[in-house]
Amino acid sequence: MQDLETLLDPLTRLTRKHKAIEASVLWLRDGVWSDATGDPLETEEIVFYAEGLLMEGFSMAWDHVTVPGLGDHLRLCFWQGANPALPPLDPGMARLGHGQITP
Repeated sequence: MQDLETLLDPLTRLTRKHKAIEASVLWLRDGVWSDATGDPLETEEIVFYAEGLLMEGFSMAWDHVTVPGLGDHLRLCFWQGANPALPPLDPGMARLGHGQITP
């Protein structure tokens, strides 16, 4: 497996380009996706948060989306085990980019 810094490079570039981007975090528990943090992660927290969970053996999928009225946003989905079906995007969201990291 590549080192985490290399794997997280697309998110690092996005947070450098979009200085005010936030991220919502979803966890898969018992086959159901749910909000993990309640409040969105701020720009400077995104890569650090993802790196910590990846180091703990979680897998992650991310989406760079545009949200009507809010602009660019990141959605991070974390799980352990087999790759699940990811949750659909909310109505009106448009995907600008995506990626997946599986340890």
